[in-house]
Amino acid sequence: MAIDHWLMTIPPLAVYLAVAGVVGIESLGVPLPGEVVLVSAALLSSRHELAVSPLWVALAALAGAVIGDSIGYGIGHRYGIGLLQRLGRRFPKHFGPSHLALAERAFARWGVLTVIIGRFIAILRILAGPLAGALRMPYAKFLPANIIGGALWTIGTVYAIYFLGIVAETWLKRFSYVGLIVALVAGATIGWMVKKRVSRSLAAPPATPPEEEGASAA
Repeated sequence: MAIDHWLMTIPPLAVYLAVAGVVGIESLGVPLPGEVVLVSAALLSSRHELAVSPLWVALAALAGAVIGDSIGYGIGHRYGIGLLQRLGRRFPKHFGPSHLALAERAFARWGVLTVIIGRFIAILRILAGPLAGALRMPYAKFLPANIIGGALWTIGTVYAIYFLGIVAETWLKRFSYVGLIVALVAGATIGWMVKKRVSRSLAAPPATPPEEEGASAA
């Protein structure tokens, strides 16, 4: 059964709990389809006959994101990078060395901003919390970034999908599928270009500070 069809069969409160649970478990480091569940619930909220509130979908996802990331941070802080490396050997598809290396490059390049940016990138969404803890990022810095990133991702995604669903329904009644297809293709293209640029940036080695270059030359 598709996720969106399953969400239609349960009451609104259960939808909110499902969103919070899946997003939260994904955020603490378990590879679940948090983004798919969030988008599906947001689409349901655009259908008013289902009585699913976009605000409560967003708040449920935000709670799950912040709590899940905080638990992941605690796990990473307690057990260190060795736990992530062991998980990488056992589950190479989700925690493989290349994934961990990409996440570490992100922290080396962007620092605490990785926690915010990582909300929009699947690999970092799973690893940001545990890796921030393993790298001993101060929790006083991690928590605000966690809340900001979670809010931007959850509220932004929910209301973008919510209004897209309403507009799409209006277009399909008044016009045709052509406008909807154009809008979806444009949105997908922009998202793909942004993710490609981020991946290319992470693939490049960090620039060596001038003082380090001078020391190497000496």
